[in-house]
Amino acid sequence: MELNNIKSVYFLGAGGIGMSALVRYFLSEGKFVAGYDRTPSQLTSNLISEGALLHFDEDADAIPQECRDKNTTLVVYTPAIPEGHKEWDYFRQNGFTIKKRAQVLGIITGNRRGVCAAGTHGKTTTSTMTAHLLQQSHIGCAAFLGGISKNYKSNLLLTDKSDFVVIEADEYDRSFLHLTPYIATITSADADHLDIYGNKENYLEAFAQFTERIREDGYLIIHEGLEVVPRTKPGVTVYTYGRADGDFHAKNIRIGCGTILFDYVSPWQIVEDIELGVPVSINIENGITAMAMAEICGATAEELRNGMRSFAGAERRFDFHLKEENIVLLSDYAHHPDEIKACAESMRALYNDKKISVIFQPHLYSRTADFYKEFATSLSLFDEVILLDIYPARELPIPGVTSQLIYDLLAPKVSKRMCLRKDVLSVVEELKESFEVLVTLGAGDLDNDVSQIAKILKDRQC
Repeated sequence: MELNNIKSVYFLGAGGIGMSALVRYFLSEGKFVAGYDRTPSQLTSNLISEGALLHFDEDADAIPQECRDKNTTLVVYTPAIPEGHKEWDYFRQNGFTIKKRAQVLGIITGNRRGVCAAGTHGKTTTSTMTAHLLQQSHIGCAAFLGGISKNYKSNLLLTDKSDFVVIEADEYDRSFLHLTPYIATITSADADHLDIYGNKENYLEAFAQFTERIREDGYLIIHEGLEVVPRTKPGVTVYTYGRADGDFHAKNIRIGCGTILFDYVSPWQIVEDIELGVPVSINIENGITAMAMAEICGATAEELRNGMRSFAGAERRFDFHLKEENIVLLSDYAHHPDEIKACAESMRALYNDKKISVIFQPHLYSRTADFYKEFATSLSLFDEVILLDIYPARELPIPGVTSQLIYDLLAPKVSKRMCLRKDVLSVVEELKESFEVLVTLGAGDLDNDVSQIAKILKDRQC
C-alpha cells in the first residue's frame, strides 16, 4: 500500500508517545485518523482536540465506517497491543494492511536525511535537543520525538525548509532497524528490554545491526567506551564523543549556582561558553552529541550557542516543576538503574547541600526481576527513598517479583518506606514539610500526580 493512496489511518495504541507523533503526522496530511487506546490521558485529549477520533473501550463495533475499507485504510499498531485484541482481530481477519509503528515511521522518513538518536538512555533528550538546535537555526527540520518538546509543545515538528528529519530511534522490539539514518548517534548501550532480547549479547547485536543501516554517505557518532562494535558501510564517517574525551567533547566545565557552562570542542572548532538551558550534568554529554549532529547538518557556532541556552527540555526528562529556595521538585522518566544513577548524580551536583528524596515507581516485572540489585544500588544514592509497587504496563505479574526485592537491598543509611501507588498524594501530604529536593522517577503513571504534588509542596507553608 502506497501512503499517498491512504484515506484513513487507524491506530491501535494511539496514546503512546511514539504513536501519537504519527497520529499528528497523518492529521497534518489531511487523512481521516481514528483509533483505540486503553487509557485516556492529557495526550489523548490533545489528539482528540486536534481532530483524531479516539475511544477507550476494546470494541470492534466502535471502529468508524471511514476505517472499514481495507483498500484505503492503513492500520498501525504498537507491540504493546496484546494478542486476541478484538479490534486487531477484526483487521487481521478482514485482510487490512497492518504495520508496526516503526515500519510506518521508516516509510515516512526513508526518503529524507534522518538524524537519529539511539541508546538505552538519553535518546529522548538528545533527539529533542537536536531538533531544537536545527529548528531554531537557518536549517530547519522535521522531527518524530519520543517526548513532548517543551519548546514546541509537541512531539512532531514539520518543515518545508529542509529534508532533515530528527528521529528518536527506539531499540524496543528492534524498532530502530526499520530506519535508514543519515546521521546516527548511540548514547549508551546498557542492557535493557531483556524480555525481548533475552541477554546482553543480543541487545548489543541489535545496536551493531543499527549501525549497518546508516547510509553510505552518512555519519555515526558513538559514545566513548560503549561495548557496541559498529558495522558501518564503507563511506560512513565514524566519530566518538564523551564528556572529556572523543572527537567531540567538553572542556572548561563550570557547574554552580544552578547553571552549567562549558566549551564545546569538535574536530573543526571550539565554541566557548555553552550554557545548558536544562542545567543537569548528564545534559553535558547529551548536548555534545546533539551539537555534533547539528554541526554536521550545518548549524553555525552562534546557532549552537543560542539553541543550547534556549532549550527548555522534554516533558518528563529532568523536568523541573518547582525550583525555589526552599523546595525543588523534578520529574524524570528514568526507569533503568543507570538512568537513576545519572539523575541522582546530576541532582547531587546541583544541590549538594540539601536532602534529596525520591519517589520511584518500578516499571515492568521483568525489568525489576533482571535489575533489582542494580536498582537498589542506584536508589541508595538518594537520601530518602519512597518506593511504589510495580507498574505492570504490558506484563502480567511474575511470582515473587515485587518492589520488596529492591527495598530490602537499599543501603542502611537511606531513609526508606514502601507506598502503594494509590497513596502517593497522602504520603506527600504527610511528609511535605520535610522535603527539600524531591524527585519523582519512573516510566509508569506516577507523572499523572506530579502537578498535584507540586501544589501540595508549593502550598505547604500557607
